[in-house]
Amino acid sequence: MASITKQKTGRWKVLVRRKGFPQIIKNFLDVKTARKFARDVELQMEKNEFEDYSGARGTTLREVLVKYRDEKTILKKGVKEETSTINFLIKHKIALNSLMTLKSHHIHKLMKELGATRKPGTVNKYVNIICHTWRVAKREWGINLPPQNPCDMVTMNKVNDARDRVLSKDEYDRLIEVCEVQDKAPQIQKYKSDQLRIVTDIVKFAYQTGARQGEILKLKRDDIDFNNKTCTFRDTKNEEDRTIPLADETLTLLKKHLFGANVFMTNGSRLRKWFRVACRKAKIKDFRFHDLRACFCTNALLSGMSIAEVSSISGHKDWSQLKRYTRIKPADLLVKINNVVKLRG
Repeated sequence: MASITKQKTGRWKVLVRRKGFPQIIKNFLDVKTARKFARDVELQMEKNEFEDYSGARGTTLREVLVKYRDEKTILKKGVKEETSTINFLIKHKIALNSLMTLKSHHIHKLMKELGATRKPGTVNKYVNIICHTWRVAKREWGINLPPQNPCDMVTMNKVNDARDRVLSKDEYDRLIEVCEVQDKAPQIQKYKSDQLRIVTDIVKFAYQTGARQGEILKLKRDDIDFNNKTCTFRDTKNEEDRTIPLADETLTLLKKHLFGANVFMTNGSRLRKWFRVACRKAKIKDFRFHDLRACFCTNALLSGMSIAEVSSISGHKDWSQLKRYTRIKPADLLVKINNVVKLRG
């Protein structure tokens, strides 16, 4: 049974008690709205259709984001990047909303705000975090939430991440030349002997294997098998070990880097800085370290390797993933297309 009383503040308090259901208390500005709410709740309870969203009302987005960060994000490979994303959301005013009051217009406003300074794909990552946190809160943490996830009501940004950028032979030669000069700088030379060309050799290794930056920097001396001419990347992006063949030139390169546990004695932030400087000095525009992976895939396919063979080395799961990094131009297929035309039944 529902009771409605006027408070000293002028608000109207609704108290609904019914056996088998949780006690419902809510305040309203006017008695008309209070009475309607009481009738609706009683009717829902009578029809056994009442949903108790008190947990959603009493839990803020900030609280579940903190819980998600501390319990879920910490177990992921991209823990550093995702933690940074969540920490931003925790401090944002959107996190003050309860899970009951969080609506699609809040998400849309956040996307518009972030879009002023961030790329569309980055904005989508923020929304995806909120979306997934909502689902985990509902499915795993037992918080009874409304059936509609507010993130499902917004249109995500269209993203075109495909890059059409591989090095020409001249660009590659210029890049290696600059890297060799750069490797003689005092801040780089302090790492080991005069024979060590760490930036040069990392760039060459990436170009010759298609390996990801993280895989290269985690490669250990014990992961190289000189007898069988292979190396094994452990705990890759796909959460699988991957063993690949190595060219003789690549093996020779690796033999210079066997004085520590890790083959290449540097870290990601330092390498990215050195690589940006090298590209600038070599006058190579719009080229990232990860694009060396695209160079390998393109060169491998043009050399006659099959898609299956290339993917076994690069670690791509299927052709759609591999295609993103492969840049085969019409000019590269002229000889083959002429051969096709010559085939007559």
